[in-house]
Amino acid sequence: MDSPFLTSVVLPGAIGVIMFSLGLTLTREDFRRVLVAPRGVAIGMLNLALISPLLAFAMAELFALPPELAVGLVLLGASPGGMMANMLTHLARGDTALSVTMTAISSVGATITVPLFLSLATDHFNATGIGDVSMLGVVARVFAITVVPVAIGMEMRRRRPAQVAAVYPRVQRASLVLFALVVLGAIASEYDTVGENLAEVAGAALALNVAAMTLSFAISKLARLDDRQSTAIALELGIHNSALAIAVAAPLAVNVGIPAAVYASFMLLTGGAFAWVMSRRNGSLEEKAHRVEPAEA
Repeated sequence: MDSPFLTSVVLPGAIGVIMFSLGLTLTREDFRRVLVAPRGVAIGMLNLALISPLLAFAMAELFALPPELAVGLVLLGASPGGMMANMLTHLARGDTALSVTMTAISSVGATITVPLFLSLATDHFNATGIGDVSMLGVVARVFAITVVPVAIGMEMRRRRPAQVAAVYPRVQRASLVLFALVVLGAIASEYDTVGENLAEVAGAALALNVAAMTLSFAISKLARLDDRQSTAIALELGIHNSALAIAVAAPLAVNVGIPAAVYASFMLLTGGAFAWVMSRRNGSLEEKAHRVEPAEA
């Protein structure tokens, strides 16, 4: 399968399936959680919408990336969290409801954050090689592969909750396998280009990943969120929807999608290690709470 068809047609389709399966898990209550528990959602979204893209700008400058790679790193930093963040948060015994809410809201908000920071990065790094970035085109692309399938999934769950509950486990497994295969295919199709730039971009991508999780966890704790909420926010910052960044980059210069491809190759390792550490910590706190309850009764 040729690379343009894979990244321009198959990958967006796979993202649509992933976002549809996310929609099957959501109800309006997930969005209302912004009003019910505003502090956790607000801090998480501040990290996603502002801290992460600004960190990407900083890492691109710090590692002196060429313009196209710098733009690609910022595009990745501005991308929303992914469903894998929800799964890792669950495994880490974090606040899964908060994680799902942030993924849902950031996926909708990506219609603003992705085009905005893509345009700012193109101007800031003088990335003339990628040509004129059509804001309207990027908005339409992000909207079509994120908001629309999520809305369809939510509506299907509202209309047929029993049927959705029955088939969801299979849909989730199939969508995650499809996601992995297509992202691996996108990386493989540009193997030579990724290999040529790997050494140059790997340090910046890894630094962004570690810095984003560390800083977001610290900010959450300073804001007096508990460990479970802080875990969810840190993983949301560490596990971006790299497939979306690759799909948005596809119509632009080839190198723009490389940071997302490199990031995708290790983010589950760093995110998984963090989730393992936090699962032990959060588990210990749960056990202590259960031991205290009878004494207080």
